[in-house]
Amino acid sequence: MYPHMVLQKTIRQPVSVIGIGLHSGLEARVVLRPARPNSGIIFVRADLPGAPEIPASFKYVVNTQMATTLGRGKATISTVEHLMAAIAGMDIDNLRIEVFGPEMPILDGSSIQFVEAIQNVGIETQLQARPILVLRKKVEIKVAEKWAVAEPSSRLEIHGSIDWDHPAIGFQEFSFVEGMSSFEQIASARTFGFLRDVEMLKKRGLARGGSIENAVVLDDASVLNPEGLRYPDEMARHKVLDALGDFKLSGVAICASIRLHRAGHDLHSQLLQAIFKDPANYQIVTGSIEGSTELQKSDFVAPAVRPAIA
Repeated sequence: MYPHMVLQKTIRQPVSVIGIGLHSGLEARVVLRPARPNSGIIFVRADLPGAPEIPASFKYVVNTQMATTLGRGKATISTVEHLMAAIAGMDIDNLRIEVFGPEMPILDGSSIQFVEAIQNVGIETQLQARPILVLRKKVEIKVAEKWAVAEPSSRLEIHGSIDWDHPAIGFQEFSFVEGMSSFEQIASARTFGFLRDVEMLKKRGLARGGSIENAVVLDDASVLNPEGLRYPDEMARHKVLDALGDFKLSGVAICASIRLHRAGHDLHSQLLQAIFKDPANYQIVTGSIEGSTELQKSDFVAPAVRPAIA
C-alpha cells in the first residue's frame, strides 16, 4: 500500500521508568506516552505548574557540559541523550515524555533500560510517511583536537573515535551503520568518568547520584567497577551512543555519514546547527531515498521543533 515509504512510529501504550538523577541523587521518574503522527518528541516538565513543554530539538539545547540539557523559559531537563539514543535506535518518531524533576534517571549509565521499557509495551506503526533529511554537502566543525564531519550518504553512519592517555582507554573507535549494525552493539555501553572528577563534582554539590552502579569509573590506572568493562571498546561505543541520541535532536531522520573524533555534546550540537544554518546543505524528503518525494524547505517544520501546544 505504501511502496518506498518509511512510516512513522510511536509506542503502543504508556510506560514508566524510575531511577535516580545523576546530579541530585534523588528519585527521577519518566513516563513515555504515545503521540500522534507528526508531533515529534516532546518533553514535558510534569512536576512544574502548567506542565511546560520542551521540544526535543537542538534549538532548545541550553547546556552541553557533561550532558545534553534542554530548556525553555525556566524549565530545563538534563541528560536527555541516553533516552534519545534509545528512541533513535528503536526507530521511534513520536512520543510525549513526562519528566518529574529537572533530570532524567541515569539508570545504569547506558540506554539499555530505556530500550527494555519500550520493548515491553511495543511499537506501533503510524500511517504517515517519515520525513528524512538527506545531506547534500560536506559540513564540518573543528575545535582544537576535536572535530566532527558530516558527508552525504544514503543512510545514517556514525563513526566515533577517542584518544585518551589512560591504560584502560587509549585509542578506540567504533562505527554504527543504520540498517547494517545492530543497535544492541551500543545500547548497553555505559558512560564513563574518572574518580578524581566525581569527587570534585560531589564537593560542588553535583554527581550526588554517581557511582559504579551507573558509570564506568576509572582511577589513574584502571577500571574500578568489579565486573570490569562490558566491551573492550565500551568507551568508544558509548561515545557513538551519545552521538546517536544528540543527532536525534535534529527532529528528523538523517541520511549522512558522520565522523567524530574526541567529540562530545558540544560538537554534536554545533554540527546540527551548522547543517541547518544553510538550506543548501540538505533537502527534506518523505519515505525513503528511493522513490521519495521532496518537500519544500519553506514548508517543512521538523516534528520536534514545532511550537509546543498551548
